[in-house]
Amino acid sequence: MKHVESVIRGVGFEGRLATILVVISIAICTTVAIASPIKLKISPSETDPAITKADDSHIILREGNSSGQPLLIWLTGTGGTPGEGAGPFFKTALASGYRVIGLSYIDTPAVAQICQGGNLKSDSECAVHFRQKRVFGDDATPLIHDKPQDAIVHRLTALLAYLVANDPEGHWDEYIVDGQPAWRKIVLAGQSQGGGMAAFIAKKYEVAGVIDFSGGWDYSAPNKIATWYSGPSATPTERWFGTLNAREGTAQVIADSYDALDIPREHQLILDRPSSMTAHTAGCCDPVYRDIWERMLRARLQGIK
Repeated sequence: MKHVESVIRGVGFEGRLATILVVISIAICTTVAIASPIKLKISPSETDPAITKADDSHIILREGNSSGQPLLIWLTGTGGTPGEGAGPFFKTALASGYRVIGLSYIDTPAVAQICQGGNLKSDSECAVHFRQKRVFGDDATPLIHDKPQDAIVHRLTALLAYLVANDPEGHWDEYIVDGQPAWRKIVLAGQSQGGGMAAFIAKKYEVAGVIDFSGGWDYSAPNKIATWYSGPSATPTERWFGTLNAREGTAQVIADSYDALDIPREHQLILDRPSSMTAHTAGCCDPVYRDIWERMLRARLQGIK
């Protein structure tokens, strides 16, 4: 793991300093008073009756009726639900001035479960076609059975339209332009498969920022990362952050994907603090990383237009 090790050495002082200060940081952060946020739970089928799969409720959090706030869209990992595990990250986003949507989407099977073996051998762009179908609803592959109404972008668009109509005090019209999400006001964040989906969307649309927690490891051939990572990006690279845990089995390929995405090295954060959670999930969900979350969230406030 040459690259991962070199990055760890490069950020070693910051990592040691952060570890020393983490107890102080958590103590300070937990004293921040957050007025009870407005929390809505809306099933995808309420926003579009054609949606029948993955109908776990979207989670919507906002502070009061303020307008002009950036919107954080959260995409969970494989087998997760919108609010599962990421509550501390959501609270940190609220305290940083965001409103939050934990988006419910079809997250099984994962790309890595489908685009391998014979499927990958017969189609080197299997991962691209998989993500095109799951994200945008394109009929790009028969290997998954998602319908157009199941697509991530459609689900988000339908939810925003529903909120405009049913939560007028929330000023949700700020996040729709010509019937589509106002991407430049949106920061995308996700873990594992969800991080990869966030990255895939940000390649096509210019968003305010991307926060990718251990976001997937697509291949175009055995031991060769997928070509889409190095393709053109609508979102400038300085708006991207990517984290991974040094103890993840896939740490090196995730690091390689971040390099291919051209994420600046100073925005590639190698995590290694003690945690009771698995190495793959701790980065997005363990409050021991709250100071890291704040750094990424506050940096991306500069990208909101």
